[in-house]
Amino acid sequence: MKPSIPKGTRDFGPQEMLRRKYIFNTIEKVFQKYGYLPLETPAMEHLETLTGKYGEEGDRLIFKVLKRGAELERALEDRSKGFADEALRYDLTVPFARYVVQHQNELVFPFKRYQIQPVWRADRPQKGRYREFYQCDADVIGSTSLLSEVDLVLIMLDVFKALGLAFKVHMNNRKVLQGLGELWNISDRIVEFVTILDKFDKIGLSVVDEYRKAGFSEDLCNEVGHFLEHERTESGLKARFEAKGIEVGLKGIGEIRFIKEQLRTVEPDVDAFLIIDIALARGLDYYTGAIFEVKANEGTLQSSICGGGRYDDLTGVFGLKGMSGVGISFGADRIYDVLLETNKFPAELGGSTQLLFANFGEAEAMHCLKLLRQVREAGIAAEIYPDATKLPKQFTYAEKKGIPYVAIVGESEMQQGVVTLKRMGANEKGTAMPIEALIQRLLQH
Repeated sequence: MKPSIPKGTRDFGPQEMLRRKYIFNTIEKVFQKYGYLPLETPAMEHLETLTGKYGEEGDRLIFKVLKRGAELERALEDRSKGFADEALRYDLTVPFARYVVQHQNELVFPFKRYQIQPVWRADRPQKGRYREFYQCDADVIGSTSLLSEVDLVLIMLDVFKALGLAFKVHMNNRKVLQGLGELWNISDRIVEFVTILDKFDKIGLSVVDEYRKAGFSEDLCNEVGHFLEHERTESGLKARFEAKGIEVGLKGIGEIRFIKEQLRTVEPDVDAFLIIDIALARGLDYYTGAIFEVKANEGTLQSSICGGGRYDDLTGVFGLKGMSGVGISFGADRIYDVLLETNKFPAELGGSTQLLFANFGEAEAMHCLKLLRQVREAGIAAEIYPDATKLPKQFTYAEKKGIPYVAIVGESEMQQGVVTLKRMGANEKGTAMPIEALIQRLLQH
């Protein structure tokens, strides 16, 4: 059988891993700068921990893990028991909420954590959408202050500036969507309404047809279509809410404006990157306040590369009531795709070999091992070719691996106590120098 991997998963070669680590390291440095602490949770959670937190569609995408041994046999005999009791995590937020409840007596609140780990979704693979992918999350829990939202937007700003990506942050508030439910008398179907509205950025006004298919009234469908096409503004909606006395909607708009104005105090050009998007919904059921979605402003990938929002009582389902939190999640895989397409990765990434010692034989190799030790102790990534083979073959190895320098130490160099340093791709024989001079030269490049 020809070796293969499951659809929606990928292998990552050395060059890809260097690029991915560049993304992770960039994000992690920003998280740490803002006072967030690292955390990891298991790949598997109890199925009951995950179900019911992501909406009906999200629950269908959870990768379930079959029971094993005697438990599976009993389940096959009595199918009412179900075949799975564990699942691969769908995101990092629900496991984080579970962790907070389980370890609440050990934590200092507000608790700020970041987490960079893979998640799994039984989705249909397509461009920019994978079954296994990494999320890079930052959450703060134990405070209702909107300054946390301000901080998280600034984190987005710092990360994408560091990566050199042009972007737009779209912001809305779930209280605004609740207000729409009251305005249009559909509060009893608000979850269904929001789930359909979440498709607006992908299918545009075709969401109106989705509302018709779902059985919403023709009057409502026409009203929603008119609103999305002509009245999707913060100020217009505020006037509607005021006229009807819809307090929850007004509170949502007030929170949006507070966050934007606080951002303006540190980023006067806030309108250049922040968009108030009244149609933004984000389909996860646990959001209750501000919601965010970031789109790359370059490249062809139209999907979100970062998102998040406020959740007032996610820990409540695990027994800890009134613990409000807010967080964001960077989609590292989608960010990778955008950086690759737009050629934004640095030409040289840390971790690759800078210097290769050529191998001329046993005596020369033993001599080079001592020099190699000095070079590595100076912080320079270096290696020695393992076999004493023809020099052109060793040069080809360096070229294919992108190693910029080769150190040549033959019999004459050993006698003189020098190393001949050759820069790959340069039409030169190389320059002989003491190992100390070689180290200084490489450290300067």
